[in-house]
Amino acid sequence: MHPFINKYKKEILVAFWFLFTYTPTIMWMWDRWFVKDSYYTHGFLIPFITGFLIWLRWEDLRKTPQKRSRWGVPLIVSGMVIHVISSFFRVYFSSALSMLIVLSGLILYFYGKKIYHKVLFPVLFLFFMMPAPLIVITNISFKMKILAAEIAREVLTNMGFVALREGSIIKMQHVYVVVDDICSGLRSLISLTALGSLFAYWMDAPLWKRAIVFASTVPIAIITNVLRIILLSVIAEIWGPQYTLGFIHDLSGFLVFGFAFILLFVVGRLVE
Repeated sequence: MHPFINKYKKEILVAFWFLFTYTPTIMWMWDRWFVKDSYYTHGFLIPFITGFLIWLRWEDLRKTPQKRSRWGVPLIVSGMVIHVISSFFRVYFSSALSMLIVLSGLILYFYGKKIYHKVLFPVLFLFFMMPAPLIVITNISFKMKILAAEIAREVLTNMGFVALREGSIIKMQHVYVVVDDICSGLRSLISLTALGSLFAYWMDAPLWKRAIVFASTVPIAIITNVLRIILLSVIAEIWGPQYTLGFIHDLSGFLVFGFAFILLFVVGRLVE
């Protein structure tokens, strides 16, 4: 037997059991990651980031004493009960959440509290790969697009443009600008909260400062998305709606997310 397999035989067996048990849930997440207009296109990257975060602390983890904790057993049992019930009713989101509970229980049981505390954030970071229920996505997206459309209308009016809002439609003098679900800003918010949590994790600052940085992802996502709507509205009004489609529409999304990343970095530096 290969020395690596012999050394980590226990971990390999548990990993196979874990993946086999959660195969339907993982397949559900995979479908939600790659469906058209997905809000979770970043989802497949999250496990790799978690692995990278643990790898960065590998030497420290190797030197940390391992002592099994019985507190892991209740977590494993409760997590599996949630998984079984969720699988029976095909509620995959709660099944996905149970993955974190079971994984936490396994780490506690096999390695103890000290190691668990050191890998707590990487484990919890896996939450960002779990797609929220569609009803939640729909409700939040609707409220965000109405909010974004109203703020954009107010700014456009102050800029001297004729702008009225009906629902999520901004009526200007020559064009109508529709703020649909994809333009609600929810996709940026989901990605930015994941990024913001990493920023906060790496900050050398007290917990309350890290919390400020993480919380700032919400207004940053809203503000940058409103700026994108304003930009596209101005282009449509001056040059025509055909110039807001295709390449320009997609490019504005990348530019806005890049600007959001810069704002998040600035907030982090100011707070730190």
